[in-house]
Amino acid sequence: MPALIPSRTGDALAIGLSGLCLVHCLALPVLASLLPMLGAWTQAEWVHWGFAAVAAPVSLWTLTRPNAAGPSKAAIALASAGIALLFAGAAELPTHDAGTPVTVAGSLLLATAHLLNWRRRGGVCAKG
Repeated sequence: MPALIPSRTGDALAIGLSGLCLVHCLALPVLASLLPMLGAWTQAEWVHWGFAAVAAPVSLWTLTRPNAAGPSKAAIALASAGIALLFAGAAELPTHDAGTPVTVAGSLLLATAHLLNWRRRGGVCAKG
């Protein structure tokens, strides 16, 4: 079982990063109205690209790690869609106004993919 620990840790890391992304997208704009300096950080383009650039390799590494059940095609499909949406949100596609909802949807898909993967690997969620 020691070989499974790093992958489950990767799933936990990916879920945490998705949560951080959600906080950035949903909570920081509210805080930005209270603290003008924070407002500049919430709108910085590099932050969105940075989240997407970190999420892609962490997800690839975690979801493709070998395990007894084999790779989860559902988790890989959800993660692929989530990462695509993160990059679309960073690129403000289809529009600037859609950036936040697109990014939030991508983050939720990615977190769901990692929860499925964690459960498949025998994470805490599976011991119901």
